[in-house]
Amino acid sequence: MEIACDLDQEACYRAVLTRDARFDGRFFGCVKTTGIYCRPVCPARTPKRENMFFVPTAAAAEEAGFRACLRCRPETAPDMGAWRGTSNTVSRALALIEAGALDEGDVDALAGRLGVGERHLRRLFRQHLGAAPVSVAQTRRVLLAKALIHQTDLSIAQVALASGFGSVRRFNETFQTLYERPPSALRRRGERVHEGGVRLGLTYRPPYDWEAMLAALAVRGDAVEGRKWSRVLTQAVDGADGRVSVEPAGAGRVSVCVEADDLKALPGVLARVRRVFDLSADPEAIGRDLSADPVLKPLVAARPGLRLPGDWIDDGAEPPNDRLEDAMLAGRAETWRPWRAYGALHLATAGISGADLMETTDAKHAARNPDPGSRRHARGRGPAGHGRGGRRPGARLLRL
Repeated sequence: MEIACDLDQEACYRAVLTRDARFDGRFFGCVKTTGIYCRPVCPARTPKRENMFFVPTAAAAEEAGFRACLRCRPETAPDMGAWRGTSNTVSRALALIEAGALDEGDVDALAGRLGVGERHLRRLFRQHLGAAPVSVAQTRRVLLAKALIHQTDLSIAQVALASGFGSVRRFNETFQTLYERPPSALRRRGERVHEGGVRLGLTYRPPYDWEAMLAALAVRGDAVEGRKWSRVLTQAVDGADGRVSVEPAGAGRVSVCVEADDLKALPGVLARVRRVFDLSADPEAIGRDLSADPVLKPLVAARPGLRLPGDWIDDGAEPPNDRLEDAMLAGRAETWRPWRAYGALHLATAGISGADLMETTDAKHAARNPDPGSRRHARGRGPAGHGRGGRRPGARLLRL
């Protein structure tokens, strides 16, 4: 079944034909003849146009009955934040789901935490993601499980626990339904190379200014050694004791190593890592929207990979990308929504404060609209009204 959404279906198909990496993670293609959904960059032969339709999220594809391609592996696509800023409620709900809110609770409880009704939350998810909250949660579990099967030495029982499934039986049944094979059949022996903790690769959309991010994290007191960031996990905060470390691992990918005494904590830890390192940012959308401001345009062009350092614990009502701490920027920053925080970050990186921006704006305004007294003084007119060159007092009035 096809899903109603705002995607330009013809444009999506053209992106698939050219395997345009700019669209990776922005949508997924569902192939009617095979029952499989793929990334736009899938190396398999492109199906005919009449056999494909496109959806905004993997959850929408799986809810429609399609299963993930084993070649392009949708779980490795960049986690796109195209929805971020379109709905603060959806943003907060996804953060809670990623941290495991629906692994044990239900949608009604999630809606209550967000201060909205269950029906309203379902409607927002349909509008922005093309799928129900429960489907989004299950897809998150399944794709995390696939990544763990491919990339780690964890047993199938441990994978079920670490990806948020309540039992191994439920885990096996879900995979059998989705992929028509047991989860163990997806394991690729050659990919498991790490011992000691769970090591996963998380993807993001380049460019990424790693030097700026690591410097910002070090300045605020995080543990940064060289190009590796680390943090101690605690039972009280993370649901497990242990340690997590993060380091860049090539373009578009970070390596995350989690050592925890309870694997149930893994989804929440990974969610916090994505937030701290802003891995879901969409630099193309941010650059496009902020470049409409003439002050920000050259700054964004010079540093397109700037990301927002996130907090490990974040219970804010506003999404991080739209928060604004400099009150003097409030008026101008309305045009930057939903990327106000990125606009402020670019200004701060360039050493420009809200006061500086206001002063520059006022000076330009004054230059365009000088008052008569200021104009007369600037042209050197004396007390008698005679300017440079001996003009008579009435000469200027005649020109007007």
